[in-house]
Amino acid sequence: MLRDVSKVYATGQTVHALRGVNLEIAAGEFVAIMGASGSGKSTLMNILGCLDTPTSGSYWLDGVPVQDRDPDALAALRNRRMGFVFQQFNLLPRTSALENVELPLLYAGVRQPERSRRALAALQRVGLGERSTHSPAQLSGGQQQRVAIARALVNEPALILADEPTGALDSETSAEVMQLLDTLNRQGITVILVTHEADMAAWARRRLLFKDGRLVADDNNRDLTPITVTPISGSSA
Repeated sequence: MLRDVSKVYATGQTVHALRGVNLEIAAGEFVAIMGASGSGKSTLMNILGCLDTPTSGSYWLDGVPVQDRDPDALAALRNRRMGFVFQQFNLLPRTSALENVELPLLYAGVRQPERSRRALAALQRVGLGERSTHSPAQLSGGQQQRVAIARALVNEPALILADEPTGALDSETSAEVMQLLDTLNRQGITVILVTHEADMAAWARRRLLFKDGRLVADDNNRDLTPITVTPISGSSA
């Protein structure tokens, strides 16, 4: 839950990335955050993911205030309760798919062979169990993103934050990745997606539109203008 959250950057000139945002996202939702470049959507994602903190206002995660925690506590929170998926996959090139998925468990202090068992289970969950020994260079773009999603899943997070996860993929592969995120959401994981593409946002069951750091439209808020998007074929929105 965000209450009157603002974010100001001072880099030679003052930039108001977020302006008084009030937002509540319930467990189990599939939410798309939309907006043009500079709208504040990525700043919001960073705050929701505890990668950044508000300049003012408050952020509560599962009833716990987050904004005043120290960096170590925030890192532990991210590792334990969140999974991240990015546009460029961020896989280590000289390690196998299995080893890439194991990384969050390594940071969490999980020992072998438990790391390998859980990493393989995560790869199987995204349909890549038979590719566990392959390096990223031996995988297609869609397969690399599935490895990244498996890495996000391996600590069994309650929340997945996906920042433009289909931005580097073709339309068919993008639909496959979105179908996977949809399936995970239906299994109970909260999914928050940042995208500028309406057909990707159409997979979500709630869409937020940001402009100039402000929330200007929310499908769940009658006081704001609803967002209209056209689902791509196979969308469950």
